[in-house]
Amino acid sequence: MLQRVVRSTIIDAPIERVWAVIRDFNSHDQWHAVVDQSRIERSEKSDQVGCVRNFTLKDGHHIREQLLTLDDRQHKSTYCIVEATVPLQRYVATVTLKPVTDGNRTFWHWESTFATPPGMERELTDMVAQGVYEAGFENLRRHLREGGDLRAPSAARESTLAAMPRALPVASRRIVVPRYGGPEQMVLQDADCPAPGPGEVRIRQHAIGVNYLDIYLRRGWIPPMMAEGGTPGMEAAGSVLDWGEGVHGFLPGDRVAYLWHAPGSYAHMRNVPADTVVRLPPTVEDETAAALLLKGLTADYLVHDLGHLDRRGPGTRVLVHAAAGGVGLLVCAWARKLGATVIGTVSSEAKARLAREYGCQNVIVLGEGSYRFADAVQQLGGADVLIDGLGEAARDENLAALARRGHWISLGNATGALAQVDTHALLAKSITFSRPVVFDYVATRAELERRAARLWAAVGDGTLRVPPVERHSLAGAAEAHARLERRATSGALVLLA
Repeated sequence: MLQRVVRSTIIDAPIERVWAVIRDFNSHDQWHAVVDQSRIERSEKSDQVGCVRNFTLKDGHHIREQLLTLDDRQHKSTYCIVEATVPLQRYVATVTLKPVTDGNRTFWHWESTFATPPGMERELTDMVAQGVYEAGFENLRRHLREGGDLRAPSAARESTLAAMPRALPVASRRIVVPRYGGPEQMVLQDADCPAPGPGEVRIRQHAIGVNYLDIYLRRGWIPPMMAEGGTPGMEAAGSVLDWGEGVHGFLPGDRVAYLWHAPGSYAHMRNVPADTVVRLPPTVEDETAAALLLKGLTADYLVHDLGHLDRRGPGTRVLVHAAAGGVGLLVCAWARKLGATVIGTVSSEAKARLAREYGCQNVIVLGEGSYRFADAVQQLGGADVLIDGLGEAARDENLAALARRGHWISLGNATGALAQVDTHALLAKSITFSRPVVFDYVATRAELERRAARLWAAVGDGTLRVPPVERHSLAGAAEAHARLERRATSGALVLLA
């Protein structure tokens, strides 16, 4: 007869942090007190399904266990005993984590079934339940608490915080724009990153996203957003160094990304509000996060909030300008997955091929300096949704390309700032017009996390392919801008800090 052991608990830490430990099949010798030494056989990765961990317990027993399943979306893993000096027979265990929204905590469920020799049922059941599972819960709590962030009872937490060294300024480097102008205006300078203030997290940045908005800032098109002498950049990915007063839920070394309306990400280190920061799933690399966060969340609200493509039904015609760009490729893929007919404009045959690979069924190649596309779009029935990053030079063609009751979303001004739109021109076909900003769609931490989770899920299930990523060093930011302005790039650009 099979025995069954079930134990559950709440861990006072975010699910991403707990899962980062649990998913590593060879980490238990670092946090579980009963484990002495452990290794993965045949030099396989510790998150590779089928790998075998070979370990000894501190009481001298020897066990070999095999990883059977690993699901990053459900935060679930299953493993079995292959060989053991402990008489647990046909042992199969499952670990499942679920988020607890109250306080950003984690529900941990651990269960197993196994057979035992006659007469040893009670002894071995108690050993698994108490010596492995319940002890494991407490051991992991202690492991996380030693990182200085797991919320413990107030006295213990105060003791932990008091023992931490006071945060100090750290030497860093950043890109500065002394005067508005061309890419050559960007220079790399030494600049200390101050200690994080209340509510802030200090991040060692590894990859920094480059967006066309950064070019607007460098040119001086939005002076209230960035004055001369400022640093461009709205997003980056990296690891947590430390944090200021009032910040909870992070540990040193946590992999994170952020999106903030205040420029300044072109730097090695930066302090940002904790509410702008999200943890990265183990499956999302830093470069991918920097390439995708702003662009992916932009694609999310374009597709779901403004385009309503998840509700309009199949056949909705979507016109995407710069369809081979970072946002364009993501919108093409997402819109196509939702059944839309995707039309795109690009500047070359090579970009046309890339746009088709990402779901753009009808591609219009614009000649050098030409923005004539309306006739071709009308031959397809007109655009129900138009996503425009071109700006003023495409104004008349956009109006002509839209279908009746079409929705024009003005997203950018690559050809120059869009002048005031004449409402009488919209009236002619009952056209509606939007001029959105991504930061208003992630105005709260909850909304940022919800949209980011939907983005990572779309990447994980294949709805979205990561666009090609072009990499430059932080010192090479000027070349990255120059290439982006020449329309010489496809996909996304990142700076490696």
